[in-house]
Amino acid sequence: MQTETPKQFLLLNNLPVLMHTINAFAQSRFHPEILLVLSDQQQSYWKSLCLKFDFKVPHRIISGGTERFYSVKNAIDSIADEGIVAVHDAVRPLISPKLIDQSFSKAEVLGNVILAVQSSDSVRLLKDDTSTALKRDEIYLVQTPQTFILGILRTAYQQPYRKDFTDDASVVETLGTPINIMEGERKNIKVTYPIDLKLAELLIKEK
Repeated sequence: MQTETPKQFLLLNNLPVLMHTINAFAQSRFHPEILLVLSDQQQSYWKSLCLKFDFKVPHRIISGGTERFYSVKNAIDSIADEGIVAVHDAVRPLISPKLIDQSFSKAEVLGNVILAVQSSDSVRLLKDDTSTALKRDEIYLVQTPQTFILGILRTAYQQPYRKDFTDDASVVETLGTPINIMEGERKNIKVTYPIDLKLAELLIKEK
């Protein structure tokens, strides 16, 4: 992001990105308990932002780990009850409450569901300095939330960490559990580069 400030704390329409994300989940008709996973070093800064912006949406802070895998595991381990868990990137602030609700509903029936959109670009696989064309209509770009019945997720995260665990679906999939795809939203972008923040601002103003 070309800035020392972590991207989840950057201002988007005069509010930190992370607050937009939490607000979306707070508007869900399921009224989920919100667990915010942050590194120990970021927690005091987050609390100061909550005071500065008078942010009062209820949430519980969980200490993060050295990898995404351990951060999610810490959150899972903090949950005493059973239920359905939606794991979401802090820097996807434009997720709609409607899509969150649909994710919870479908995961309750199917056991799990992840959001994804079909690739609109041509795609090639580069391996050993050789590129090969892939079928675009078979390629899906994965988003979050990724939503699971807690028991499935809890069992999956008892595995040892592996470098190819890039998201929750990849962790669950290693147990032989089929992953269900639900159509995501093009506007559910991940703020990774400066241009993404500008695009998010335009989408919010349009909304």
